[in-house]
Amino acid sequence: MSSQRPPHIEQLRAEARGYPLRPAKRSKPAAPAPDPDECRYVFTVFTGNRWMELGEREPESKMLFGEFWHQGELCILFADTNVGKSVLAVQIGNSIALGKPIAPFALRAKPSTVLYIDFELTAKQFYQRYTHPQGNYNFTDNFLRAQFNPITEIPGNYRSYDDYIIAGLEYRIKQVKATVLIIDNITCLRGGTENAAVALSLMQNLKALKTDLNLSILVLAHTPKRRNPGSPLSADDLHGSKLLINFADSAFSIGTSSTDHHLRYLKQIKQRSTAQVYGDDNVCLCRIQKPGNFLQFRFQGNSPERLHLRTRNTLNRELLTQKVAELSAKGLSQRQISRELHIALGYVNKLMKKDV
Repeated sequence: MSSQRPPHIEQLRAEARGYPLRPAKRSKPAAPAPDPDECRYVFTVFTGNRWMELGEREPESKMLFGEFWHQGELCILFADTNVGKSVLAVQIGNSIALGKPIAPFALRAKPSTVLYIDFELTAKQFYQRYTHPQGNYNFTDNFLRAQFNPITEIPGNYRSYDDYIIAGLEYRIKQVKATVLIIDNITCLRGGTENAAVALSLMQNLKALKTDLNLSILVLAHTPKRRNPGSPLSADDLHGSKLLINFADSAFSIGTSSTDHHLRYLKQIKQRSTAQVYGDDNVCLCRIQKPGNFLQFRFQGNSPERLHLRTRNTLNRELLTQKVAELSAKGLSQRQISRELHIALGYVNKLMKKDV
């Protein structure tokens, strides 16, 4: 057969016939059959009773921030921009580092080393939140903040941006011996991409990091910019791929009340270590305040979420309030505004007081 001739003979024959040499394709060697024993560690199998024994021996998952976040969990906190995610995250991290709970939420764990990865604030912005003319807030040494240093090119030995960031996280966690990791926020960690495959890879990396280093992880994320303010908060409101929340152990969100733009509420979205306490009928109300030198959430009771969602009546009231303010600024009296907008005089007075 021609395929058995030496290559130089084949070359001469091809030139004599006037066509280029096309060496015969060599068949690829067959891949070796997989060894069944190589996958024996993929699953661990015991009887149900044996799993009960193992579960009984494991320590109880202690609360870090009430029912919202427990030890050993990968938790996601998501909300719209500028509603206070970072404020609450620093407050939670500081609470865990001190071993002092944020009332009314329980903290069962002992003081722990917290590493706060800040992709959001500059050093100056962080400083301004925790300073006061009478003095600066004194953080415990258990609370460590890390600021991201951008690079123009990823070192060649890392396959992707996420691998590079995860490696950097692991290095610092081991260096400071942190047991609690807070990441602000996941959009920066993901390089701004919404690709589902990237989201899946990222969550797998974080879960592996959590397991390997025995961590409790809180990750901050955004809600979509065009979220319907009349709908209750749910898992569907997490910006980007829903795979993020599917891989999380727990998740909670911050909403803004339509009755008062300075009023916030916290709602459990997903939980595995506890029953849902702060759901549709019992969200936790709070305000962002700065009593002294520490910007923080101050909690003010509970309420059904439906009372804080924007309804058509709420939207109409907001539009009327704006129109009343515009007419008043033009010098019209309350009675004239009442006639102009065809609304009751008492309602004009009420809207003007609300706008003050």
